[in-house]
Amino acid sequence: MTDISCNFPAGTILGYPRIGARRELKRAVEAHWSGAIDEAELEATAADLRRATRERLAELGLGRSDSSIPETFSYYDQVLDAAAAVGALPERFAERRDADGSIGLAAYFTAARGAGFDAPLEMTKWFDTNYHYLVPEIGPETAFAPSSDRFARHVAEARADGFTVRPVIVGPVTLLALAKATDAAPRGYRPLDRLADLLPVYATLLGELRAAGADWVQLDEPALVSESLPATPAELADAAAHAYAVLGSVPDRPAILVAAPYAQLAPEAWTALAAAPVEALAIDLTRGAVPSTVPGLETKTLVGGVVDGRNIWRGDLAGAWSTLAQLRGLGAASVAAGTSTSLQHVPHDVADEPALDRRLVSWLAFADQKVGQVTALARGLVEGRSAIEEDIAAAAAALEDRRSAPGVRDGAVRARTAALVAADFDRGDYQTRRAVQDDALALPILPTTTIGSFPQTPDIRRARAQHARGQLSADEYEEFLRLEIRAVIGLQEELDIDVLVHGEPERNDMVQYFAENLDGFAVTANGWVQSYGSRATRPSILWGDVSRPAPITVGWSAFAQSLTDRPVKGMLTGPVTILAWSFVRDDQPLSETANQVALSLRDEITDLEAAGIRIIQVDEPALRELLPLKCAAQPAYLNWSVRSFRLATAGAADMTQLHTHLCYSEFDVVIDAIAGLDADVTSIEAARSRGEVIGDIARSDFAHGIGPGVYDIHSPRVPSVAEIVDLLERTADELPLHQVWVNPDCGLKTRDYPETVAALRNLVEATRRVRDRPTVIA
Repeated sequence: MTDISCNFPAGTILGYPRIGARRELKRAVEAHWSGAIDEAELEATAADLRRATRERLAELGLGRSDSSIPETFSYYDQVLDAAAAVGALPERFAERRDADGSIGLAAYFTAARGAGFDAPLEMTKWFDTNYHYLVPEIGPETAFAPSSDRFARHVAEARADGFTVRPVIVGPVTLLALAKATDAAPRGYRPLDRLADLLPVYATLLGELRAAGADWVQLDEPALVSESLPATPAELADAAAHAYAVLGSVPDRPAILVAAPYAQLAPEAWTALAAAPVEALAIDLTRGAVPSTVPGLETKTLVGGVVDGRNIWRGDLAGAWSTLAQLRGLGAASVAAGTSTSLQHVPHDVADEPALDRRLVSWLAFADQKVGQVTALARGLVEGRSAIEEDIAAAAAALEDRRSAPGVRDGAVRARTAALVAADFDRGDYQTRRAVQDDALALPILPTTTIGSFPQTPDIRRARAQHARGQLSADEYEEFLRLEIRAVIGLQEELDIDVLVHGEPERNDMVQYFAENLDGFAVTANGWVQSYGSRATRPSILWGDVSRPAPITVGWSAFAQSLTDRPVKGMLTGPVTILAWSFVRDDQPLSETANQVALSLRDEITDLEAAGIRIIQVDEPALRELLPLKCAAQPAYLNWSVRSFRLATAGAADMTQLHTHLCYSEFDVVIDAIAGLDADVTSIEAARSRGEVIGDIARSDFAHGIGPGVYDIHSPRVPSVAEIVDLLERTADELPLHQVWVNPDCGLKTRDYPETVAALRNLVEATRRVRDRPTVIA
């Protein structure tokens, strides 16, 4: 091991966007999945993207040979990458391995997406972000072994190109803490119990990385900041102490940087890591604070995460500098400037947004601009504050301009939120509403529906692009959308679905569509951020007070309802999700911003009711996502998030059936909050987890309508009738059938029509079979 206790760079980032500024990796991966390119072509495209990323980061000021450039490439997910490297894939994927037993792309992508009868790994949110990771399945039978050399190959590739990069890998404690037990595991078993068995494989991996040319390795341990995992902070800290005592003792290894992003590092973890034989610690100082004292840091580098990796605001460089000065007071061997998290949560480059208002652009920093902030702070650490006074002054001027700009504060909006009273958040008794709705809607037992969107076909995307370029007039585009809606309504009637949707062909994204129609928002052209796998979104920018200048969805919903006698759901995105999936202003409490959005949605619901819409869905898939990682902060969050939803919906009449939808979350954590939303019907993800959540719902005495998903739309698999029947029967064993709805896990936007139609036919047929059972009829 090289003695590098004092040669960590003065500035670094914890990660960088990996899908490409123009989503090059997405296109290549999906082309490979479709058979359009082979594995060699995919690997070549990925290598070009990695080279372009390294060159760009060097151009922005990170060093070519000092390990300040992180290697964070992934074909799908960083947790899956780590699991594949140590052989932790379930036995059902064994036949997909390469001939030598290693985990190549065939097994890797099957674990991510499923194929045939091989169900994919479960997917859920990465801490409190909108990124989805794949949940490893680890049991006593899991045989850990080196199974992929991809990390080492990428280091060697960079070396050949003249770069010394820092590979980034999910650390062993976090990998196990985020895993779920396999079905074969005994009751009470935890994957974390396998730490001693896993560490030798990580030790081997460290040796391979050193041999490939890595001077440093970054092991990400965000589990050490969370209080929302099955293991307690003390247990996680003990695990970290053991893990890094072992890994720190590995001979001829790279120096180790342990990164703990997303919140304040737990005190027990501070103690454990300070005592561990590792060379550097990276901590989040945008969502955490500098502790008063930590013994044992004299030989370590501290990387202060003072540049926010999760938002797009330019930030306060003077404040960041002051925080770094506090960090120096802990007595570490050296201090470096860094980002609070990986920059995978922000777009590439604000300079790539020529259509954005120039004043707004001056307030923003995307990934490339944040690299610039880090390198400026690093220069200050080396040369003194005087060297970066111009940078600090420019950031301060942008902050001041933002505070005083028109639209940031709107007197009418603030007067309306200030006038709210308790009655504005209360819709009344659920059982009373249910009786009125049952009589008005007359739906069958186990009513079938979908979540909202139907496939966004190439024709839809092409027409939207042509309209944006002026090649399709407004009238022509509207007629195209009307034809799409007619087709979707007709298809659902032919499939015999009970409650219909209009398919949302007019919407490019469930949040951006509303952002484009609400004051206080801006939208980007190229601001792509990875959501999961090959999927990316363009989060909108919520920069000012929010209001609704005109109805948004009413025309399309009313048109769809005019085509059928069956109820068609009006489709809205809830206030918490609009916040979670946007880059939100950071100059006021989220609760205040959420209420502004909620009032706009409340007005939309009123207009939908006036247009004759009898069922309205207000989606809140991000409710669990924003739950703070620290227990003490969770009650306040749940209070304001639930209240904002109720503010949006409480004005609806009793006969209007209000639905909501939540997906890919640990529902047992927020089941009381879901009940508190007081939606008449809640649809949730359940298929990929094979109905695990149903028992949690039953034990909670949840009394409202519930639709556990029976079709995993994040996989190309078409569930069989028998598979759906099995899920419905498991639901029937736990819940009264008068509560239960039948629906997919999520919207169908990302699927194609052949698999969508096949899956929905199976869903309807499975429902019919369960309805026809004598026990159900009785």
